[in-house]
Amino acid sequence: MSDVAAVEQLVAKYKTLKTEIAKVIVGQDDVVNQILISIFSGGHSLLIGVPGLAKTLMVNTIAQALGLDFKRIQFTPDLMPSDILGSEILDESRNFKFIKGPIFANIILADEINRTPPKTQAALLEAMQERAVTVAGHHYKLSLPYFVLATQNPIEQEGTYPLPEAQLDRFMFAINLDYPSFQEEVDVVKSTTTDKTVRVNPLFTAQEIIDFQNLIRRIPVADNVIEYAVTMVGKSRPKADSASDIVRDYVDWGAGPRASQNLILAAKTHAAINGKFSPDIEDVQAVANSILRHRIIKNYKAEADGITEEQIVKSLF
Repeated sequence: MSDVAAVEQLVAKYKTLKTEIAKVIVGQDDVVNQILISIFSGGHSLLIGVPGLAKTLMVNTIAQALGLDFKRIQFTPDLMPSDILGSEILDESRNFKFIKGPIFANIILADEINRTPPKTQAALLEAMQERAVTVAGHHYKLSLPYFVLATQNPIEQEGTYPLPEAQLDRFMFAINLDYPSFQEEVDVVKSTTTDKTVRVNPLFTAQEIIDFQNLIRRIPVADNVIEYAVTMVGKSRPKADSASDIVRDYVDWGAGPRASQNLILAAKTHAAINGKFSPDIEDVQAVANSILRHRIIKNYKAEADGITEEQIVKSLF
């Protein structure tokens, strides 16, 4: 199949996928889009939202519709690295045998990732970056495709371990979930307080998703679009010559080169799912907020003046 035909097939399957997810998830269209863009780009996502916004249900539904193996890990202060990676035990014949942990799945929901100590957070890092884990000196490959979707509760910060910047940078997207609108909430209550069960049909195989990820990487990008993305990321650094006044005044640290790579990858996916064969500047701008939001470190002055990351990202356009 030619790449042009493959993009057209992706557009058709993407529309069916959205319809399938909408059977269970009411509204949250933008959030679902961003999660799917990160999946087809081969990236990980951080979902930030208050409890009760169906984050777990959303990830579970998306995993079912994609036909992928799904595991949920509830992060707690006493969670150890071996609880997620797995451990070696002595079997009956006194040989060491590796028992795989819940990290061995296609989609991992790391629930409330900031509730667990840095040692356990770091165990997840190798899996996210290398698609492999090391236990007792042995290297184990994870089955592809592999995604980590982590959730974070923005209001209850007591007894939490905020993710360090280096770890936040591993997430392609930071996605903010908001409360549903009045009508959406009415629809949620109607659909969840009856005895009706909805079955989500798997629409993809693991190999199909890998093929679409490879297709995204083959999509050509014009030099001016790449230069635009790199310029935008450069402007977020307060010491750069191109930095705007708002960045110089309110930003301690800007985004690194991984942001530029993610902007182009996500822009390619955004273009492909909308039937375009090459991304333009609008595609870069469409994904910029979620990619740069968690990579811009504001200073105390920004907090005092109520300046948000979104305002800073908007100024980079």
